[in-house]
This record gives sequence, structure tokens and C-alpha cells, in this order.
Amino acid sequence: MNSFFERRYVITGIFLTIIIILLARLFYIQVIDPRYAIYASNNVRREIIHNPARGPILDRNGKILVQNVPFYDIMVSPKQVKPFDTTEFCRLLGISRQEFDKQWQKAMKYSPTLSSPFEKQISVTTYASLQERLSEFPGFYSTPRYLRTYPDSVAAQFLGYIGEAQDRDIKRSGGYYHAGDYIGITGVEKSYETVLRGQRGVENLMVDSRGKPKGRYANGMFDTAAVAGQRLTSSLDIDIQKLGEKLMKNKLGSIVAIEPSTGEILCYVSSPTYDPNLMVGRERGNNAARIYKDPFDPFFIRPIQAKYPPGSSFKPLSALIALQEGIIDPGTTYYCPGYYKAGNRKIPCNNGEAHGLVNLSSAVALSCNGYFSMVFQKIMDRNGAKKTDATFANWRNNVGKFGLGSKLGLDMPGESRGNIPTPLHYDNVYKKGGWRSSTIISLAIGQGELLATPLQLANLECTIANEGYYYKPHLIKAIGEQNVIKKEYTVRNYVGIDSQYFQPVINGMQAVVDKGTAIKSKIPGIVMCGKTGTAQNPHGESHSVFVAFAPRDHPKIAIAVVVENSGEGAHWAAPIASFIVEKYLKGSISQRESGITVDYYANATRLPDSATYLHSNSFNRRKALKADSIKKRMQDSVSRKLKGAKSAAAKNKKDSLTRFLAAQPIRKENE
Repeated sequence: MNSFFERRYVITGIFLTIIIILLARLFYIQVIDPRYAIYASNNVRREIIHNPARGPILDRNGKILVQNVPFYDIMVSPKQVKPFDTTEFCRLLGISRQEFDKQWQKAMKYSPTLSSPFEKQISVTTYASLQERLSEFPGFYSTPRYLRTYPDSVAAQFLGYIGEAQDRDIKRSGGYYHAGDYIGITGVEKSYETVLRGQRGVENLMVDSRGKPKGRYANGMFDTAAVAGQRLTSSLDIDIQKLGEKLMKNKLGSIVAIEPSTGEILCYVSSPTYDPNLMVGRERGNNAARIYKDPFDPFFIRPIQAKYPPGSSFKPLSALIALQEGIIDPGTTYYCPGYYKAGNRKIPCNNGEAHGLVNLSSAVALSCNGYFSMVFQKIMDRNGAKKTDATFANWRNNVGKFGLGSKLGLDMPGESRGNIPTPLHYDNVYKKGGWRSSTIISLAIGQGELLATPLQLANLECTIANEGYYYKPHLIKAIGEQNVIKKEYTVRNYVGIDSQYFQPVINGMQAVVDKGTAIKSKIPGIVMCGKTGTAQNPHGESHSVFVAFAPRDHPKIAIAVVVENSGEGAHWAAPIASFIVEKYLKGSISQRESGITVDYYANATRLPDSATYLHSNSFNRRKALKADSIKKRMQDSVSRKLKGAKSAAAKNKKDSLTRFLAAQPIRKENE
């Protein structure tokens, strides 16, 4: 009996304890902790995304290159839409009923419950008349956004443009981007996207059954403020950028100017260019389509994507390697009869000029092909003809130290490596052991398979100006209020040439401008050291090339100019470069003794015939594709014919066919 009463008290105690715990929990949920009430009220909550303004981009002197202008997107949550006056809504938005139906179907396809853009880029004026009546259209609401605007309409390929995030962008972002968000597509807008985009804000509103806002949700507990993107200060000088684009109008080519002491890019011209303002607004798609149809491809970023034979601008580099390795000295001479004989090949000097007895400095000044062919052959033959491939590999490695044949690591997407041919390439073309220095003698004067971007050519001049090292070129010098530059851009990259060997080369480069091939581009009061070049073009007139730095003592600017299909470097590239250099160093352009003027070069047209240009580029693409296709078919044929071959005869046959395969299509491609 006593045992029964004892159990009753225990059971009663357990029940009372449970009841007390439940009551306490209920009191906490309903009175103390508001989260559960908030969760229960989610069906009357609307999340408004506040997109931040993208960070502005300035030039090195604080002048605005790109900033923002506000606009509005009309968003829709289809599930929340109630019957409304569609005609009036279309009138307020300035759209037709057909456009409304199209946008509605698109929103439903995206999600009946989630918000998505219904009408984008509504101007402030249109929004002003719509705002007061927006509550009459449940399920529709506005969200502010920002478009880019370009006050001076310059540096389009440098700045790049923004566009709506695609599905792949949204997926890669891990959910950060949503439909309708904007993201950098090209240029600095892309490479510095995470810095420029800022941090979006979120506002949570309470809405009634008609979707009308009724105040802040949870008193703003879960709201976050939008944080604007950080300001970028670029290394560009807008004054010489504008001058460069003016000078390159109606021409194909590029200008790259760099400050040797920092690697900061001062001028970055790609021609033809386009007005970056065309890539914003409601007509962006139509404008882009027209630009894509341009046969000269303004979207092609020539400073880092175009590849040219460097021509004579390569000669100083070849001389520096020979000096370092003791192949020549500054007093080494060569008698130039107007040509150079390399085996059975005869390499003419420019226009067949006979330069007579020249040394290193005078050979640079006169751009003597014979002298540098002699230097190159001495380098290649120093270990004997049988070791040409190993000697060439060493030479190639030395050339690569100057930044050729590899990406320089520019803070912009799309940079090309250029090309320095490998020993394997020549083995494939001429078979192993079947080539000598005379076979590849065209490399001595920057021709043949050697290719470089304008950025690489300008960087080469920085190396000579610094007498043995360069800083990696870069376009952004500050982020926000702090001068934040990646560590890799502050490191000196030495090229393995002692500083003592640069003076005879620089002497020759000064003579190029003072009394040599670029004398017409001499700048009053400024000692400029340069090198003209003529890059051969198999589909038309040669490309005009000029590289330089100035002043000679404590150089402040290094530059490379390429004007396609324009002949010798002295005629077009050198004068254009001289105007840029003088404008940067003096702030103005003086009258020249030679009589050359900015207006003459700015108004001149050097565009090739568009049909010929299109044909040559289309031909090159078709030839490359055809060569790849032929090579693959032949490889497949060889594999099938020789599959399972075990005898020595079969092996010899395979080797023979493989050599034939390697040589034929590649030889055609290079020729």
C-alpha cells in the first residue's frame, strides 16, 4: 500500500516537471524570444535587395574614367500578383501588351514564387511617374540599380564593360549573384569585380494580403545596409590616353606606354576602339551586335592579344645576350655590303643599303640586318653545328628572361604569351639534326616564328631603360584610400645581363633618334632612345613598329607603338610615339623641325581594304583548322596502319611516316 502511494507521488512529480518545462518553453517562445513569431510571419515578409553602386575608376591624377548613374528595375513575384489594370501598367512603363506578355512568361518560367526582373533599366523620369501608383499593382516593386557612364568615352578596352550575370556566373558565385545582377565581363571591370561590386544590402518589409508594405519586418533586425564598391585608381594618364586614341583613329594597332621605375601602364590604346557608353543602357545589345560586325574587330584587345614579329626592335636584345656571353664586345665590327650570307641564304639590309664598316652602336643606329645576323650566327655556332639545338635552347631561355614567350601577369584577362619557337618545333619542321643557324637566321632580326605583343615590346624597353630589370606591368595602383599593389608588382625581375653592357646599346638607340632612322621624330629638349622596326606581314604592307624610352637619364616613360599595314617604323609608329612621349613629359607638344604635326597623323587613314583584311584573317583561320584536321587524319592513319607492328621493318616504317607527318602540314603553316 505504501509502495503504491510512493509510486503515485513519483509519477505525479514527473508529470508536473514536464508541464512546468513545457510552460516555461512556451513562455520563452511567445514572450522572450521573438524568432519563432518571425518565422511564423514569413508569409507576409518581402525581401528587398539594395544593390550597391559600383566603385568608380580614376586615372593616376584622380580624373574620373568611369562612374555611375542610377536607374530602376521593376521586379515581379508572380504568385503575389493580383488582378490589375494591365493597360494602365503598360502605359506607365512605356511598353506594349505584347512586351508585357513576353516578360510575364519569362518571369513565370524563372519561378512563380521567386522575384525576378520584369522591366529593366527604367529611367529616373519614368520611375518618378510610376512610383506613386506602384502600390496599385500587387506583386510588382522597384529596386534601384546603377549603370556605368564614361565622361570622356576613352579607354574602352582597358575599362571593359559590365553585363547581366549568366547562369554560369550565378553557379560559380555560390549563390552570390542572382538573375538580373550585373557583373564585370571584360577588362578591369572583370579582373577587379570583387572589389568594384561592393556588398549588397537587404531590407525586409511586412506586407499585407495585397502586397502593400506595412512597415519594417522585425524592426529591421535582419536588415543589412548596402556597401558601395571601392574606388580604383588606375595607372593611366587620361591626357596621353586621349591623345593616343586620337592619333590612332582610322588605323589598326596599339600603343602601350609604361613607367619603367614602377611598371605602371600610362597609356593603353587599342585601335579601332569604341565608345564604352555604347555598352550600357537599353540599346546595349544592338550596339554590341554592330560592333561585332565591324571587320576590324574593336573588341579585340590589341595591346595584349595581338602578336607581331618584333622586327628590328628585337635587335638590341640579341646584342645584349651576345655581350653577356662574351660572343662580341662593343668594338666588334662587321663590314656590311648591303646583305648577309648565311649558308645559301642571302639576307638583305633594309632597302639594300650598304652600311660599310659598323660596330654595335652604329649597327643599332642604322638597323643593319647584316651585323645582327652575324651576331646571331656567332651565338648559334659557338658550340658547333651538331649542338645547334642545345645552343638554341639556351638562347631561347635567355630571350624568355626579358618577358617574351610568356604572360607577364598583367592584372587583366586575356593576355597572350606571344611565341618563341622551341627546338622541338624545328625538329618537327626540318627533322632532328636537320637545321642549323642559317636555317633560322630570320630570328636574328625579329622575324620568322618570333612573335610578341605590344605590351611585351614596351616591357622590353623598360628593361633596357632600367639597365637589366623590369617590374611586371600593371594597370591599377590603388584600391580605395590605400595604395594597395600586389607584391608581385613591386619585385624587380632581373634578366641576367650586367648593367655595363647596356650603354653601347643605349648609345645606338639614342643615335636612332638623333641622326638615324627616326630623326624626324626627334623631340626638342628631350633625349629619346628608340628603335624603329618593320614587321613583315604576308598579307599586305608590313607593320610599322617603334619602341623607345625617354629621357635617357632617369627614364620616366617607355613606349611601344604598332601601326598595322603601314610600312617602316620611321614613317608612322615613330612620330606617333614621339607625340605621346612629349605630351607626357612636357604637358604639351612643340613645333618640330621636321614639320610633323599631330593633326596630320590624327587625320590620316591607314586602314586596309576591309574585304582583303577579312579574307586574309579568314584564310589564316581556315588554314590553321585545315592543318589541324589533316594532321589528325594522318596521325589516325599512321596509328591504324602501324598498330601491332613488332618487326624492325615495321618500326622503321612508322618512324618514316611519323617524320613525314610532322614535317608536311607544319612546314606549310609556317611558310
